[in-house]
Amino acid sequence: MAARGKAGLDRLWAPWRMEYIRKADKPDGCLFCKVGAAKADRRDLVLARRANALLMLNRYPYNPAHLMVAVRRHAAQFHELTLEERADLLDLTAIAERALAAEYAPHGVNYGLNVGRVAGAGFPGHLHLHLVPRWNGDTNFMPVIGETRVLPESLARTWQRLRAAIAALPEPGKKGGRGRGAQARR
Repeated sequence: MAARGKAGLDRLWAPWRMEYIRKADKPDGCLFCKVGAAKADRRDLVLARRANALLMLNRYPYNPAHLMVAVRRHAAQFHELTLEERADLLDLTAIAERALAAEYAPHGVNYGLNVGRVAGAGFPGHLHLHLVPRWNGDTNFMPVIGETRVLPESLARTWQRLRAAIAALPEPGKKGGRGRGAQARR
């Protein structure tokens, strides 16, 4: 809800952000370590798991269907990863690309890794990859002038759509759906 305040400034009310602001300076352990150890996929917005990595929605997205792929072990850089961890990280990245294409049909995807707090890592010390889908024309006056991003879908709905899209993906090189293969393989 937007309202005009004193001095002609616009205000956009986003009360859900307060939870994020309150927790931003008080990290309570590592998000990815906690989510990796938990089994509450819906609550934690986990879309798929592998033995060494997980694919999840970003709870504070830059764009609809903003995803993150993280290794499960607390490791900061690629050179610290085992071959198996790298394989699972890339496998889930490929699944994320395919699910985004099937369900959201983005015109492009921004990939991002922030290593270290100075580079912008919200959880420094735990390697994770961001996938941010983009569409032609998705930049309008809100982010440009209002410095605000409008997200047209709830996280719960995005989770449902992408979880179903992942379940329906065919195995690479095969035809037909995978059933529950993407999330059932742990």
